[in-house]
Amino acid sequence: MGKPAVIGLVGPTAGGKTALSLRLAEEYPIEIICMDSMQVYRGMDIGTAKPTREEQCRIPHHMLDVADPAQPYSVAEYRRGAMAAIEGVLHRGLVPVLVGGTGLYLRALSQGLTLGNTPRDEAVRAQYQALLARQGKQALHDRLREVDPISADRLHINDTRRVIRALEVWQITGRPFSAQRPQADDSPYRFLLYAPDWPRDTLYQRIERRVDEMMQQGLMAEVRGLLARGVTPDMQSMQGLGYKELAPCILDAADEQEAVALIKRRTRNYAKRQLTWFRPDGRIRWLAPQGMEEALLRQVRLDMEENDHCGAYRAGGNRLRACI
Repeated sequence: MGKPAVIGLVGPTAGGKTALSLRLAEEYPIEIICMDSMQVYRGMDIGTAKPTREEQCRIPHHMLDVADPAQPYSVAEYRRGAMAAIEGVLHRGLVPVLVGGTGLYLRALSQGLTLGNTPRDEAVRAQYQALLARQGKQALHDRLREVDPISADRLHINDTRRVIRALEVWQITGRPFSAQRPQADDSPYRFLLYAPDWPRDTLYQRIERRVDEMMQQGLMAEVRGLLARGVTPDMQSMQGLGYKELAPCILDAADEQEAVALIKRRTRNYAKRQLTWFRPDGRIRWLAPQGMEEALLRQVRLDMEENDHCGAYRAGGNRLRACI
């Protein structure tokens, strides 16, 4: 019996993945499993571009609002929750659709958590924490670039926790973090992956419009509310784009226009890192902007027919089923 099919709509932020998922839901019986490391947090709606209440009412969504922003949330926790959600969708005879741009979450689901199984070494970790304290973030990031330039490109200089972890894995195993990839067939599912393929300048324009819309929708008030609830700027949830830039405006009277410009620049850089992550993944079918939604529908149908090894696929409107 073949593996069940899981569809994934992946790619950079502001690419239109949510709109594609809703269009897919108009044709096929699906449920959505969100795959975004910030949308897991309750009360963080505007800055994460979380699906609206109306959109969530149109189609069941899973893995939204599952974590308190005052608490850390791990990749392993996401994997457990998302796998349970996928199994529930399959049990109901429907097709699970992953929607989001967190590449590490996709890897955890499709390739397991082999990378995370490298044991912690407190002495090694303390070594790099001392380097951070003495010489700062740039020196720490420069050290990672010397031994693992691929990970250095993917990890932001401010993400010191993951930079230290990558250095720790390299020192313990003798291999770059980026090279330690588990086998894709570790997963019990077949992943059919699709991504919007916008020209870079068009994607950046979409990002800038989205940031402006977030500010108009009340992102500053959302950040103020989180701070009032005791969510501090150093917490994991507040490292999300939009939140870490606006918090100083509230706490230290930083200039709002400069903060918005910084959000836009950092979001563009983040989208570039997402593309760096996803481009090498040969499983992904990239969708050109013109006729993107209809191209997705055609390709999903073709791929499901081609990969149907147990007769669970039945042609006809709204009758796509997972192979279970």
